[in-house]
Amino acid sequence: MVVDSASPTNGLSHEKTHSLPIINIEPYLLQSSPEVNARRKSASSAIHTACRDFGFFYLDISAIADPREAEELTDLAREFFGLPQEDKDKLALSNQDHARGYARLKQNVTNGKADNHEGLDMYKPVAEPDKTKPLWGENQWPAVPRQFREKYESWVEKMKMLGLIVMKAMAYGLGMTAEEWQELQSQVDDSFWVMRAIGYPPLPNDHDGFSCGAHKDYGCLTFLHADPTRDALQVFLRGSNSKPDLSGLPIEQGDEEGVWITADPILGCVVCNIGEMWEVWSNGLYKSTLHRVVHRGNNYRVSIPFFFEPNFDAAIGPLDAALRLQQAESAEEKTKEYNPVVYGDFLMAKVGNNFSTKGKYDS
Repeated sequence: MVVDSASPTNGLSHEKTHSLPIINIEPYLLQSSPEVNARRKSASSAIHTACRDFGFFYLDISAIADPREAEELTDLAREFFGLPQEDKDKLALSNQDHARGYARLKQNVTNGKADNHEGLDMYKPVAEPDKTKPLWGENQWPAVPRQFREKYESWVEKMKMLGLIVMKAMAYGLGMTAEEWQELQSQVDDSFWVMRAIGYPPLPNDHDGFSCGAHKDYGCLTFLHADPTRDALQVFLRGSNSKPDLSGLPIEQGDEEGVWITADPILGCVVCNIGEMWEVWSNGLYKSTLHRVVHRGNNYRVSIPFFFEPNFDAAIGPLDAALRLQQAESAEEKTKEYNPVVYGDFLMAKVGNNFSTKGKYDS
């Protein structure tokens, strides 16, 4: 089911969001019936189109989570980031594996430049944690504010459920059989998830960088909840003819043609985007999309991204359903296939030993 972004029920809708569709996943929560199945098909088709055209879309998750629950997460994060620096530093990344814990303002680096944000990172707990091994330490939870861990762990469970729902919808959008979906599900049913709480003070006029520089996510699916701040998250739309006014910002997309648009928050929705693992699964049919944050407002912005990732040991390769689609569309040419990867190996190569000296998206 696709909802018009101009609908007054969306509360925080904004004219700059018109290019990204809003998709309701409620049909996948309902008991099967002819009507529900038709709505599921519509939702899957809409997600498929959004992944091909944008790599980004809004998900209406009001059937899963009350908007007040998500807002409480940003309130708790804002309270944590408002603590004295010495208190936040007690959860420093260096206490663990340089991945789990607190990163100071400008500690993260993207494209060689310091990002103007601070953050607290949590990962899927692992058996036999070892803080000397990249990504294999223990999460560090704030004692203040109270209920921080309880509320965030509750959100983790809902986002894991959402991840499986969206994966199923995408599987059918690709035309996968029930058996093929079961195989794909086995690669994400123990997701090596990541969740971050990120705080963005206003970007200083003399800062040589961004609130968060342009990058692509390297995993599976990202579900982003943010406070109501407008004109901060920017998404690069390839080959778009629309030209919103974002003049004065550096070109970060290289020679790729397109424009940057803002993706403002919409009440009851999360922003969803696909990562590089979906590029491999879809054999390039879907593209992970550049995005960045440029926060020049007067407030302190907070966002809560949840990264629904494959299982750590999942072997990721082009899906037969994606290859069938590509072959049907270009019958005269043989489709070049992406090389398969093991997600844990890919993740380690991306970020394993870089947390102490670089950023999550630095190359």
